[in-house]
Amino acid sequence: MRDDLAPDPVSDPYASDIDQRLAARLAALRQEHGLSLDALASTSGISRATLSRLERAETSPTASLLGRLCTVYGRPMSRLLAEVEADPAQVVRHDEQAVWVDPETGFRRRGVSPPAHGFSAELVLGTLPEGATIAYAAPPLGGLEHHLWMLEGRLDLTLDGVTHALSPGDCLRYQLAGASRFACPGPEARYLIAICRP
Repeated sequence: MRDDLAPDPVSDPYASDIDQRLAARLAALRQEHGLSLDALASTSGISRATLSRLERAETSPTASLLGRLCTVYGRPMSRLLAEVEADPAQVVRHDEQAVWVDPETGFRRRGVSPPAHGFSAELVLGTLPEGATIAYAAPPLGGLEHHLWMLEGRLDLTLDGVTHALSPGDCLRYQLAGASRFACPGPEARYLIAICRP
């Protein structure tokens, strides 16, 4: 079984601070849900060895792997990443906004909204390189509402088998109910997503 593992993009032999916090949060979530590594492997379709490496910060998870784990834990990826932010604030300057990079596709996710608990909406800036594709088998949380506004480039977003070809200025509103697929035919796609939890 292929688990979409990619080499850790960090240049030194130690995981970055955000990788360490993410690994610790993934381990904590598994314990909070009362799952063994074997049970989580069975539920998520990710091998036990891969899960163990993720929780020890020996490798960086791809967007695909995080998507599968978020589905098991019933939380959007944006919430998971917000949970590993340090020192939440009301205002987060551009240079302080957390950026996560998918080591497999080069997809960049910038948390635009200040991380906070108790709020039901947030803004995320996505950048998908030309030729890259990210597919999710299921939503992390049923009924998530997205408002996706294209800023630059082209994006083919497939929702439940229907593809929407998006260009700069286009805005697509949808609720996640099934599979989704983000593909960039080129040029590089930059888009802002407002994510609203049900």
